[in-house]
Amino acid sequence: MSNPDTSAAHGDRHKWIVLSNTTLGVFAASVTGSIILISLPAIFRGIGLQPLDPGNTNTLLWTIMGYMVATAVLVVTFGRLGDIYGRAKIYNLGFLIFTLASIALSFMPTGDFAASYLVWMRIIQGIGGAMLTATSTAILVDAFPPHQRGLALGINTMAIIGGQFIGLIAGGLLADINWRLIFWVNVPVGVIGTIWGFLSLRDKAAPQKRGGLDWWGNITFAIGLVLVLVGVNDGIQPHGADLMAWGSPKVLAELLIGIAFLVAFYVIERRVKRPMFDLNLLLIRPFAAGISASLLTSIARGGLQFMLIIWLQGIWLPLHGYSFESTPLWAGIFMLPLTVGVLLSGPAAGILSDRYGSHRFAAGGMVLGAATFLGLMLLGADFPYPVFAALLFVNGVASGLFSAPNGTQIMNAVPASERGQASGVRATTMNAGQVLSIGVFFTLMIIGLAWSLPAVMESRLIAQGLPADVAAQVASAPPVASLFAAFLGYNPMGELIPAAALHALSADQVAVITGQHFFPELLSGPFMVGIKIAFSISLVLYLATAWASWWGGSTRKQEVAEERRMVVTEQAA
Repeated sequence: MSNPDTSAAHGDRHKWIVLSNTTLGVFAASVTGSIILISLPAIFRGIGLQPLDPGNTNTLLWTIMGYMVATAVLVVTFGRLGDIYGRAKIYNLGFLIFTLASIALSFMPTGDFAASYLVWMRIIQGIGGAMLTATSTAILVDAFPPHQRGLALGINTMAIIGGQFIGLIAGGLLADINWRLIFWVNVPVGVIGTIWGFLSLRDKAAPQKRGGLDWWGNITFAIGLVLVLVGVNDGIQPHGADLMAWGSPKVLAELLIGIAFLVAFYVIERRVKRPMFDLNLLLIRPFAAGISASLLTSIARGGLQFMLIIWLQGIWLPLHGYSFESTPLWAGIFMLPLTVGVLLSGPAAGILSDRYGSHRFAAGGMVLGAATFLGLMLLGADFPYPVFAALLFVNGVASGLFSAPNGTQIMNAVPASERGQASGVRATTMNAGQVLSIGVFFTLMIIGLAWSLPAVMESRLIAQGLPADVAAQVASAPPVASLFAAFLGYNPMGELIPAAALHALSADQVAVITGQHFFPELLSGPFMVGIKIAFSISLVLYLATAWASWWGGSTRKQEVAEERRMVVTEQAA
């Protein structure tokens, strides 16, 4: 019989190893997502691709969203595989795949094959990220007792949010040195994390190893969700003479067939003995409420980050003297108050929710976040930065108050044997919600821009001496091109107007059209209409999230029962 004190000391040491390794894993995955966003202009220049060319819009979107789609689709499957074969095994394999894909991206070729290579390597990297995401929360919850899980998840949340904004700043700095460094930056972290994980991580509980894998459930879920998310990605792209492709036969087929497969998935899961996702978990109120809250808040804030970046890069920063090329880096810097808010509130909310109940902090955070959207709606396009920064900080505090308590509410509600799939479902709601959010917010913004931007742009260009036919051609470009230009740090006027037409103008006219104020002033009016609609939707979704979190109630009953089982197990050992 082992010494109880020695076993307890080993277990206590192991939980901190788990926390540090999983924090490193989610940090690396988070940095990967944001560093790509900020560095796309440098990457596309490096491989010889023009991101604003209409033919490259699909590549641009899939470079951004391919990782998220792969993660959203696969996390539930990998979570279930972790329950069956061992969560640490799946996690470590995921770290290895993630690292190998990062190395492969570092050696990316240039030329015709480069765009496809970039997208597919990002998807493979997303497969590794899905393994990390699906199992890290479950491994963490397994390692920590119920009264410390809020703290552990709060630190993980801090790493995720911190990684997003560190990626924005690091990407802006590294892109100016060498675009390949953007991919190399994750390699040392991946190598260290992979080796460390294989040597030190172990499952606290033995895997189930029974029942096998629900193949039909996994297949129908994967196909259904892929088609729906691909449909969302395709829907926001121009289609022929239409602004977007939502009404095209291809997109409608993707969405309808995808929904049909998801319905088939539901029917299958109700009938198989060992389903991919045990739908009976939804009968546990804190779990069902927590998952609903996670999905709602992901939809509310997933695409909103893009909108805030476009606001800064396309309007505010140029109006305040920053060159278009430098705006991606400065946007990351000026959004740091949001990160600081999360970093301060995330761990604190985790610790306090362990003592006072996770649902209270999750609900309170969302009410506070809703108030910040109301404040943002009152700002003009050229806002006073201290007010904007204060609202971002409070919004970050609100996100920190929600994230760790929400994870605690979800994970503490389910039996230990089901934590892998619970963690996977939580990750699916976050990633799928983000993709859906991008579709919703970009659609609203494109509709808003199309309402007034072309006419205003055409008249302003003609007033500056551009021929009427050229001005009409430039103004008729899909609004999504203007959004992507602002997001990528390009001046659309310099990209969309033919060089010959610019050369025919006087130096003063060219200076006005390609200057710091012309495009931001064009964009600001229609953009502010669209973003206020987006803020209104986010406000409503945050309030719905607050209600769902509160309705879920406390998991104290489940926590007490688990702590008793842990005491009995330790005494038996």
